[in-house]
Amino acid sequence: MKDDTLIVARGRDPEANFGVVNPPVYHASTIVYPTLARLEEITQGPPAWDQVRYGRMGTPTTFALEAAVSELEGGHGAVAVSSGLAAVTTALLACLKAGDHALIVDSAYGPTRKFCDEMLRRLGVAVECYDPLIGGGIAGLMRENTRVVFAESPGSLTFEVQDVSAIAAAAHARGAVLLHDNTWGTPYFFKSFAHGIDVSIHAGTKYIVGHSDAMLGVIVTRDAESFDRVKRTAVMLGQCAGPDDVYLGLRGFRTLSARLKQHQESALVVARWLKERPEVAQVRHPALPGDPGHDLWRRDFGGASGLFSFVLAKPYPKAALAAMLDHMELFAMGYSWGGYESLIVPADPAKLRSVTTWSAPGPLLRLHIGLEDPEDLIADLAAALGRLEAAAAAA
Repeated sequence: MKDDTLIVARGRDPEANFGVVNPPVYHASTIVYPTLARLEEITQGPPAWDQVRYGRMGTPTTFALEAAVSELEGGHGAVAVSSGLAAVTTALLACLKAGDHALIVDSAYGPTRKFCDEMLRRLGVAVECYDPLIGGGIAGLMRENTRVVFAESPGSLTFEVQDVSAIAAAAHARGAVLLHDNTWGTPYFFKSFAHGIDVSIHAGTKYIVGHSDAMLGVIVTRDAESFDRVKRTAVMLGQCAGPDDVYLGLRGFRTLSARLKQHQESALVVARWLKERPEVAQVRHPALPGDPGHDLWRRDFGGASGLFSFVLAKPYPKAALAAMLDHMELFAMGYSWGGYESLIVPADPAKLRSVTTWSAPGPLLRLHIGLEDPEDLIADLAAALGRLEAAAAAA
């Protein structure tokens, strides 16, 4: 089946649910058993992760979402957890122990970096960051005890596209596994396992849910061994996704392809317009020809989401930036992304780097382009840039 069909068809079993099209929401903690023999069969034998044992370990609603996301991405299985960060941390803890060495991309999501720098180090894991553009050169950083390489391509602030296939080859040659935050690409636009990735991580909060109203993470694994390791870790950590959030993830998943195509189209319209503005020094969008990551994006991705950033042409004073951002009509200031609404937020990548240096003529602004008409979004940005220049001139 084609991906658009998989998105609609998988993770559904109407015959098991009285003909209901969507899997119902199972609010469950306790599961009861009719006989002692059945209780012992379920609870004392080796875990059968597709059986309902206890609400925290999964329900038919959870299994439906996990099956749908896993099949779309081409994985063996998936584990739903409570948030995108929970997906990152659970996957890392599943693959690392005290004494191990982990290589973390320098452009990783800020909370990912914080977890690695603080929690993993406290647990006895040696953490080292690497240049996102290192490619196969990462082989030179591998140690005897390197167990994990963590990638995020593109990075969600500065949008460097990594050569994950080359990184995967180098990691596997030394017995390490490659984990990848695939939230930007989604299982629709980027097929992780075709590029050598072992564990793919999604902040389902974003494009899978798609409506900014639920917290959700999904971890997809290449094979049964990885799945068992991640699932066991999630269970031991008490990690699970709430039933209503899982249901919202399933509902959002059904329109993933339609929404992503619109996000992509509108974002490119806005990105091309920004590229011609005198106030803008650089637009960082991998799908734009001329972007440093464009060739790798074209090789590896089936499309682009609605998230990108741009750099202002000079160091505008903070008051001018406030004049620009405080009076937006359509763009709201707020973290996260992937919903139907457009967002804008300033960021300073230099504060998050330890290996690579971020240097830019002016502030960086990250945009998420929602489902509004792009011409209306451009009008909002044009007015904002006008306020920026006027406030800077008056300062």
